[in-house]
Amino acid sequence: MVFNLLKQLKKKIRLKRKRLIFGSYVLLAAAAYLLIAYEFPKPAYREAGAPLGQAAAPEIDRVLKAQQEQTLRQIRSEGGQRLTYIQRSYVCGEEQQELGLKSAEEITALNGEHPDWIVSLNSGGSVIFTQHIDDLSPKCKQSAYFGVDESGNLSLFDGLPANDKVIRTFFQLNIQYLESTLPKETVHQLHEGIRVSDVAEFNSVLSTFSDYAVQESEKAMSPNY
Repeated sequence: MVFNLLKQLKKKIRLKRKRLIFGSYVLLAAAAYLLIAYEFPKPAYREAGAPLGQAAAPEIDRVLKAQQEQTLRQIRSEGGQRLTYIQRSYVCGEEQQELGLKSAEEITALNGEHPDWIVSLNSGGSVIFTQHIDDLSPKCKQSAYFGVDESGNLSLFDGLPANDKVIRTFFQLNIQYLESTLPKETVHQLHEGIRVSDVAEFNSVLSTFSDYAVQESEKAMSPNY
């Protein structure tokens, strides 16, 4: 029932956004016409290269790969056997499993079989393979709830929000705007706890309530008492 209400709400939000986008296109078209009419020179910044995010991604990958290679070189040069673990990092939750003692050759082979795993050494010299999984952990699937904490933040809880076991906090909500816009049933359910059992439900709830996040500018304007 709650997810049906959320879907209806998201449709309304998308419709409003489409209208805003259409209006923006009209304004942009008018601005472009004026620029052409008055023959303004082409801005120099348009000659710039790829966006910052695209330019930074290869550099991050390069650094990460270099760190991986350095770790593997250290493991091979020191030899012997090391206690090895697999750390599964989920969207919600983490799990660690011991793989036992592994030789340098076995660790290198395991890295080759799973190139998406990140290999590292902890302070005790044990090997940690980290696997990132785009899903909820088995434990989260059984007990994860979205709700509002005491500070008005959208948070993920282990169990009902009333138990106050926060797993992760996302952003502060504009409670007044939220309560005046959403159906009372949805608001009540948010305070009581919205159960999520898979990553699709997780993303749906997070996406819906992100429209009610307090912006940094609003926080700056809020009086401190």
